Amino acid sequence: MDSQPPPTDSTNVRPLPILRAMVDAVDRDMLQLLARRNALIGEIALYKREHHLPIRDAAREREIIQERRARGQALGLNPELMESLYRLIMWGSRDRQAALRAEVPLEVEPRTVAILGGQGGMGRCMAQLFGDLGHAVLIADLDTEITPDQAAALADVVVISVPIEVTEDVIRHVGPLVRPDALLLDVTSVKTGPMAAMLAASTASVVGTHPLFGPTVHSLQGQRVVLTPGRGDPWLAWLRNMLHARGLQIVETTPEEHDRVMAVVQVLTHFTTEVLGKTLATLGVPLDQTLRFMSPIYLMDLLLTARHFAQSPDLYASIQMRNPQTPAVTAAFLQAAENLRAIAERKDYDAFRALFDEVRAHLGAFTQPALAQSDFLIDRLVERT
Repeated sequence: MDSQPPPTDSTNVRPLPILRAMVDAVDRDMLQLLARRNALIGEIALYKREHHLPIRDAAREREIIQERRARGQALGLNPELMESLYRLIMWGSRDRQAALRAEVPLEVEPRTVAILGGQGGMGRCMAQLFGDLGHAVLIADLDTEITPDQAAALADVVVISVPIEVTEDVIRHVGPLVRPDALLLDVTSVKTGPMAAMLAASTASVVGTHPLFGPTVHSLQGQRVVLTPGRGDPWLAWLRNMLHARGLQIVETTPEEHDRVMAVVQVLTHFTTEVLGKTLATLGVPLDQTLRFMSPIYLMDLLLTARHFAQSPDLYASIQMRNPQTPAVTAAFLQAAENLRAIAERKDYDAFRALFDEVRAHLGAFTQPALAQSDFLIDRLVERT
């Protein structure tokens, strides 16, 4: 059916309550269609599990995006909006397939997984991950009925999910209790020390992990997790399969490379955020006043800063103070800040342009997708303010 242009004569426009009721009716129809789509996704998940097919089909997703953009545009709809809508729908579809264990082979044996520190945020996240995959999960913490020692001795898989500063002590304590035929792993954001402790304290298989996301994420789909293999190839393969089955992207590396790179990804990022937050507090300009004049970029920076300071200071202190690369990274930050301050103070436009060119060259081709991706984030953020 051809779309009809809106009436131009105001006398022909129906009353607003009627129009809103009609919109509500259309929305109910859309929800019914999404529910039908969701039921079909459930059948697809069963088919993929029976035929050992991966959840994600990148070629199929590209085909859907291109077709929905074109069809939407032909109907007078914004193609960018159609792409955003269908990317969200496909994300939900992948999450549903993962929840239905689409990538978990039918013949996988359920295991007993003990989460030591299972009442913390990441502990609960890990418990849900393994529970969704059909494994029996034991939650052991300071005040649980089953003690960490008992859980470590009983389980096939022992996950250490405690604060960074006590991780190695806990490993040294429970490591000897873990069965030689079991798997011992941690989830800390520093890897060199915990890996050495697990290998020394236990004869079990060992894998270090670092989920590159927080426990409050709405979905694990597409989230990254680092693996640092230590000992025991069969258990390493099992863990890879489980994480893939829940929709996670796996990065494998050594503990040393992990800590070196995370000094940039985490330490530099958190340090920058903390300097920004402290500067805002020192300047003392009322937050409400700045929000009246906010740009989208300022709002994004402010949201990330407020998110950071809404969380545990002990967590961020441990991340930065336990990484051996922190002194070098923070020194480089301070030197860069001083260089920029001096350039601005002497109003040296040539030096500023040279600095811009240097950084742009380092970022390389990444600047172009960065413009597109940040435009997408800005559009979504503006819609919600």
